[in-house]
Amino acid sequence: MGRRWRDGRGELVVHGGDGQAPVRVPLEIAASYRARTRGLLGRDSLDGAIFLSPANSVHTFRMRMAIDVAYLDRHLRVVAVRTMRPGRLGLPRLRARHVVEAEAGAMDGWGVREGARVDVVVSAEEG
Repeated sequence: MGRRWRDGRGELVVHGGDGQAPVRVPLEIAASYRARTRGLLGRDSLDGAIFLSPANSVHTFRMRMAIDVAYLDRHLRVVAVRTMRPGRLGLPRLRARHVVEAEAGAMDGWGVREGARVDVVVSAEEG
C-alpha cells in the first residue's frame, strides 16, 4: 500500500460500522511539499476535507479556524482524531502516514473516529 499521491481533488469515503452506508466527502489532495505546507492556511472555511500525504503531524499557526485532524495509518485506518484551535502544534503520531483536516466538528458527523477505515478516491479528471 505504498501509494504515491498527487495534488488534486477527489472524495473521502468513510466506512462506518454497523451496516451504515459509506459517507462521501469532497476532498482536496495535498501531496506535494508546497500543497501540504499551504494546507488550510488563510482560509475561513472548507467544503469537505483536505488529505495530506505523507504527514504524521500538523500545526495550526496562522489558521483562522479550529479544525478536526484525523491521523491515518498506511492502510487508511484512523489511529487518532483531535480538534485543534488556531496557534497549536500537534505532536507527531508514530503510526500515522497521512492526515485529514476538516472544519472542527465535521468529522464526528461523518463518522471519522478511531478505528474507522477511509478510502481516498481520486477524481477522474486527474491525469
